[in-house]
Amino acid sequence: MSTIKYSLFFVLLSLLSACDSGNGPAKSWENAVKGSYSATLSEDGKLSVIGSITHGGSLWTTTKHERKFDWNHKQGEYSNIIASGFSPEGLFALTADHQTMVLWDTSTGKALTFWTAPNEVMDLDLTPNGNYALLGLEDYSAVLFDVKRGGIQRSFYHQDRVRSVELSNNGELAITGSEDQTAKLWNITSGEELFSWQHTDEVVTVAISPDGSRAFSVAKYDKAVIWDTATGKAIGQLPLRATAIKRGQAFTSARFSNDGKQLLTGNSDRLVQLWDAKALKELKRWTVPKRDPWKPTSAAVTAVSFSGKKGQYYAVASNGFLHLLQ
Repeated sequence: MSTIKYSLFFVLLSLLSACDSGNGPAKSWENAVKGSYSATLSEDGKLSVIGSITHGGSLWTTTKHERKFDWNHKQGEYSNIIASGFSPEGLFALTADHQTMVLWDTSTGKALTFWTAPNEVMDLDLTPNGNYALLGLEDYSAVLFDVKRGGIQRSFYHQDRVRSVELSNNGELAITGSEDQTAKLWNITSGEELFSWQHTDEVVTVAISPDGSRAFSVAKYDKAVIWDTATGKAIGQLPLRATAIKRGQAFTSARFSNDGKQLLTGNSDRLVQLWDAKALKELKRWTVPKRDPWKPTSAAVTAVSFSGKKGQYYAVASNGFLHLLQ
């Protein structure tokens, strides 16, 4: 695309975004020509792993928007990266395709270990220093997998596929969300199920605050709830539009701030929202642009994160763009 056409393209996107509910992004960058299967942002928002539809996996810097490394599981072939995750400090990343998993060093880009996945991986997260991965699997379980030495250390069971998982920063607590309509909180060390939270539809997205004090779960055609992990009681529900619930426009990504006071969410219709996690009030919203302004196609927000700067946030959409939000 020529410079003139590229500029006009984003002018049109900006104008159309202004017509939608919420602000448009401050900046946008393309990171996947025809969209992505998956995306993950590091906790500080400085790095992202993109599972592109056309060119496999890659690691990007968000501040400079540079493609640092190509990450594919077999030399000479593009891998379909369906899930990925960073360790809390951002030193390691894990990528998974339908059959294999690779642990990477984010500073050198080198592959450290290579494993056959215990089952099809639907979601994953890493403990500090990339020692273990929590894997949400298609076989109705989540497992704690030793990604440096190999082997399943512990299993956590549901009654249907485990769609979403996340760990607290110290790796002691985990939340899992399943198509069995429950979200569960676990003690990773003991394997004990601490709480089971019931929804009326499949749970598609879960999150836990870095300090482990708050958790979040949302089902496709149901409520979105913030939980107190000490008591298991609901702090409250995020206010959702009836039309959003009816259409199944559930949150497709979520991230708590480091202090647990705010929650950033993305949904299946290009909307990003910032919430007060205690008062359950929306603080700000943005609508990220379509890839083609003339077509009715939408995009899911597949990853969100806070940045190191106050009032700045990042979001990745499935149509192949990274956005800076202010």
